[in-house]
Amino acid sequence: MPSNRSPRSVLSALFATSTLSLALLAGCSDGKPAAPPAMGPMPVSVLEVQPQQVPSSIEVMAQTEGARETEVRARVGGILIKRLYQEGETVKAGQPLFQIDRSSYEIAVADARARAEQTERELKRMKTLIEAKAISQKNYDDASSANEIAQAALRQAELNLSWTTVSAPVAGVTGRAIKSEGNLISVGEDSLLTSVYQTNPIWVRFSLGDSDLQKLEGSRVTDKNISGVELILADGTIYDQPGKLNFRASTIDTTLGTQALRAEFDNAGNRLLPGQFVRIRLLTGTRDGVFLVPQSAIMQTEQGPLVMLADGENKVAPRPIKVAEWLGRDWVVTGGLQAGDKVILDNLMKLRPGAPVAPKAPAVPGAPAAAGAGKS
Repeated sequence: MPSNRSPRSVLSALFATSTLSLALLAGCSDGKPAAPPAMGPMPVSVLEVQPQQVPSSIEVMAQTEGARETEVRARVGGILIKRLYQEGETVKAGQPLFQIDRSSYEIAVADARARAEQTERELKRMKTLIEAKAISQKNYDDASSANEIAQAALRQAELNLSWTTVSAPVAGVTGRAIKSEGNLISVGEDSLLTSVYQTNPIWVRFSLGDSDLQKLEGSRVTDKNISGVELILADGTIYDQPGKLNFRASTIDTTLGTQALRAEFDNAGNRLLPGQFVRIRLLTGTRDGVFLVPQSAIMQTEQGPLVMLADGENKVAPRPIKVAEWLGRDWVVTGGLQAGDKVILDNLMKLRPGAPVAPKAPAVPGAPAAAGAGKS
């Protein structure tokens, strides 16, 4: 059934309803804006640090190299017939590596041998005649010299023939073959065929700058102030064999301002290969009363490194610190901390000085997370 209400009466009813709703809302809020819900303290993991004794060290970048890196070169020219080794395999000293075409050298040996036999027969005949005084001494001396020259030429021809088999001069790991089968080999600059690297022991080259040398007594590397040498692999693990220094440069590089050094490590299992980038750690003694703090807990700022602490009221307190070197995954902190300080380990980017926190012990790797862990 159609309504008899006019449009004006409908608008009046809607306006009245809206006014009543606004009045009710205003009465509930008492004219004050709604406040956001209160935030609780930030949950953080903390490490209560204690002073301890740690080994002091200097750690620098280094690179491995073979104890011997020997070039294998051809001593005679010719066509390379065959490669006799597998690239990258370990070979013994004297093991054949390449074969150069022997045919021309075999002919040279045969020719030199015939000449040597001829001059030897001539010398025997001249000896009989000189004893009978049928020839002059000069004729005999000429025959003797000709025989010596022929015999020397035969030895040289035999030596050239032996050089067509190119052998490893030392034992070690072979490199990539520079020449392939069918190439013409020339004596001289083009004679390089491959290289052999002696990898046991293996050497590690590195340098110390002035700032590192200042950490040592007398600012020099000596047998007294270096108690050990360790090698750190790319994954951060320490190589299981101790090393020793086998070279110290007696001068400072004037261009780089560094002293060149070299260490030696046993490498019987060929775990290390020449050319690897590693780190060398020189053990220089011990440090007492220092603290170990995870690297991730230290913030680097323009004023220097600092850590966030949870103070006695469980509020964030920034603390500038002094650091020395890394020890594993930790920084060695030499100043700024005291025994019992609680260093915050996580949520660092969300923290503000004076903000409340809910500290808890750091999780043990591999342990299941405890449900509803309590606050300390």
